[in-house]
Amino acid sequence: MTDKYYLIQEDAHQERVQLPVKRPVQGPLAVDVTKLYRNQGLFTYDPGFMSTASCESSITYIDGEAGILEYRGYPIEQLAAEADYIEVAYLLLYGELPNGEQLREFDDIITYHTMLNENLKDFFGGFHYDAHPMAIMVGVVGSLSAFYHDSLDINNPRHREISAHRLIAKMPTIAAASYKHNVGEPIIYPDNDLSYCANLLKMMFATPCEPYQAHPIAVQALNLLFILHADHEQNASTSTVRLAGSSQANPFACLAAGIASLWGPAHGGANEAVLNMLTEIGDVSRIDRYIAKAKDKKDPFRLMGFGHRVYKHYDPRANILREMCRTVLEELADSNNPMFELALRLEEIALKDDYFLARKLYPNVDFYSGIIYRALHIPNNMFTVMFAIARTVGWVSHWMEMMSDPLQRIGRPRQVYMGSPRRDFVPLDQR
Repeated sequence: MTDKYYLIQEDAHQERVQLPVKRPVQGPLAVDVTKLYRNQGLFTYDPGFMSTASCESSITYIDGEAGILEYRGYPIEQLAAEADYIEVAYLLLYGELPNGEQLREFDDIITYHTMLNENLKDFFGGFHYDAHPMAIMVGVVGSLSAFYHDSLDINNPRHREISAHRLIAKMPTIAAASYKHNVGEPIIYPDNDLSYCANLLKMMFATPCEPYQAHPIAVQALNLLFILHADHEQNASTSTVRLAGSSQANPFACLAAGIASLWGPAHGGANEAVLNMLTEIGDVSRIDRYIAKAKDKKDPFRLMGFGHRVYKHYDPRANILREMCRTVLEELADSNNPMFELALRLEEIALKDDYFLARKLYPNVDFYSGIIYRALHIPNNMFTVMFAIARTVGWVSHWMEMMSDPLQRIGRPRQVYMGSPRRDFVPLDQR
């Protein structure tokens, strides 16, 4: 770290304050304001944490201006083309790509932790028949702490690792059971002979009545989606997991909090919003009308799935997903499905329109992921659940990193108070 001077001014008073500057491996310099309040009696004000780094991390790097996403230093383009989701999960969790023996061992651990305690089946039955799957996910994941007392010492690195394995392994089983409860079908047990993604598809779509085998393209698409969604730095849900974990809550409670944060339509629900938008547009012949509405600042309509909070260039994940989207539509979808035709036409128009190009409103990962999930016959209310499965490894990786950080302390954001000044209580009969 090096020191720099920054000028702080209040009315006519000026004072030069020395603040240390952190130099990251990649990315902008960060001014360390840790002692600003203690030494100067000043807070920083940053709604939405647009310019605030809450932690040091070695997991994911994003350069939104250049459209770069890296897991542990590996470009997302290379991982998407070469790796399996379990391989990427190992990378995020342990910091290095596994060798053959490490991958086989890790895959076996995840595979043989997929079963749920049978008593949890009664818990699913307690939810209303039409409960949203994300509501079930929040409750069931949080309840796991009631079943695994043997490894809940958050100060024990081995316990933290076991909990991470359990969460990665059981999340697809919980998700599929949530779906089955929602549609009124019996829960399907995991199959240890299948890959992570093939197993999820079987648990979701198989029934006891007949054999089921997932289409290889569906498995491939799901594997790619899960890699692309595995982590994304300090987003809202990951920050929620870290904040909950800073209080030393157990990992199952922390991930339940992350799932609740992910549920918001501005975060994990964005791909569901894309499908709702396409439904509203309805037909290719109406695209021009809705493009005009999107350009009208007075019109509340917005093109969902275009632009990104972080990426000011093309979302690198969207670039990867475009080709898979087309493959899935060609192999698995009804070629006459008007929604898919509408989506592809909308993408074509937006990529050529100067209005969207000037504002860098390129299709993002949510635009394509929603279309792929629909082609895989996954219902809209399960889109965010699929996101939660993929992001679980990112959440637990950040939780484990935070718990091993000697500088970790309970999160306590400050505020700028704008309410009433001090005043005296007035008795009821005098108000």
